Amino acid sequence: MGKFRRGNHLFLTWKGDHSPRHVHVYRGGRLVVKWNLDARVPMQGTPTARVLELIAALEKEGRL
Repeated sequence: MGKFRRGNHLFLTWKGDHSPRHVHVYRGGRLVVKWNLDARVPMQGTPTARVLELIAALEKEGRL
C-alpha cells in the first residue's frame, strides 16, 4: 500500500488492486475522488484543481 499525505489530503494506492491503476484521495476522512491514473479521469467523485496538482506532483516524484 502507498500512503501519502499532502496538506489536508491523504492519497492511497494498493499494490495488486484491480485495474485500472488508480488512487483514492481523502480529505477529512471523506473520499474526494477515485482517480484513474492511466486515463487521467475520475472514476468516482470530482477532483478540485488543487487535488489534480497534488496528483501530478506525486506522479512526478514517482510515488504514484
